[in-house]
Amino acid sequence: MLDMDDVLGVILGGGRGSRLYPLTLKRAKPAVPLAGRYRLIDIPISNCIHSDIDKIAILTQFQSASLNRHINRTYQRDVFSGGWVEILAAQQGFEETGWYQGTADAVRQQWLEIKSARTKYALILAGDHLYHMDYRPFVAYHVDTNADITLAVQPVSAEDAPQYGILKRNEDGQIVDFVEKPAVDELEGWESLPGTDKPYLGSMGIYVISIELLHELLHGPGNDFGKHIIPQALEERPVMGYVFEGYWADVGTMRRFYEVNLELATKDSPLNLFDPRHLVFTRARFLPPSEVFDTRLDEVLLADGCHIDHANISQAVIGLRSRICPNVTIHSSVIMGADYYEDEVEAADECCPPIGIGENSTIECAIIDKNVRIGRNVHIRYVANRPDSDAENWVAREGIVIVPKSATIPDDTVI
Repeated sequence: MLDMDDVLGVILGGGRGSRLYPLTLKRAKPAVPLAGRYRLIDIPISNCIHSDIDKIAILTQFQSASLNRHINRTYQRDVFSGGWVEILAAQQGFEETGWYQGTADAVRQQWLEIKSARTKYALILAGDHLYHMDYRPFVAYHVDTNADITLAVQPVSAEDAPQYGILKRNEDGQIVDFVEKPAVDELEGWESLPGTDKPYLGSMGIYVISIELLHELLHGPGNDFGKHIIPQALEERPVMGYVFEGYWADVGTMRRFYEVNLELATKDSPLNLFDPRHLVFTRARFLPPSEVFDTRLDEVLLADGCHIDHANISQAVIGLRSRICPNVTIHSSVIMGADYYEDEVEAADECCPPIGIGENSTIECAIIDKNVRIGRNVHIRYVANRPDSDAENWVAREGIVIVPKSATIPDDTVI
């Protein structure tokens, strides 16, 4: 019988996170807030905990201070537990003197720490995906099929296929061909489910592999699992594909991050955050309940500790400690809230708007990061085909206006 104590969860914290800039300007990608009260890293860690995986290593290198704080404050194990959640940051040594050069190189550089966990298998996970998954059947499939490597795979559409590693399996589930992020004109002949709206099988970037074989493969050439390690292993080893049929989203781009947050606020959300079997764990903050006065809310995720007065909010995520003043309209937007409450003296500073959304303002199709100060009569409007641009205190990416963390938008600004 499979013992999950034999499995080490290895979460790849990602690189610079340039596709989520400026949300990654002051934080690592796994530390980006999600759904008003979580962080991206909470998803794979929660999946591990629900799957009885007690040993979890998180590999990071860029802007990791806030991620370190979140992990240390959230995932404390008691002295009677054999498990741990540990940050393994890139560091210089006698043999390794540079940054991680890819997903496989990150594991290679942390090999001594990974080996010291003394597990039989490594479960390689990404830190920027949204899904509920019990990893136990996945690992059991790997063991039962005597695979050397097993990939979690999912049907994808022709439109999305170029974003993923695309593969083909035989009748036994063994992967017989694999191409990393093919161009649209290279997809011919790769259909695994012809006649469906999702005819291709895409890699989810989730792998299970024995520690012994992992060590052997990492001694070979190549710095990335998808580009190098997996294609090389296919030539001489049994690599299996485990089909995952649940909801899964890669939130590595600004547009997808924005869309996923708003999807979670819909009545028929594709991912049930209220499922008691798959609760997402995060830091306990002991905030007061939110207070809402004379306000219309429709399709809204509302976090703790908010104050909302005479507002109209629809299709939105309202994050922790959000302060929304009278006559504010918010539509199709993600408001991440604040890290702290201002005292009365700070809030009364006439030279600077208080943290939150000022009176008579309109926010449409925007992402407002934490601790942002939006003044009075500010209008951020939806503009069709808005080009990417960079201003002093906001940027536009993929049609979305993003106001970075701790920025100030003065009174009467129109964007």
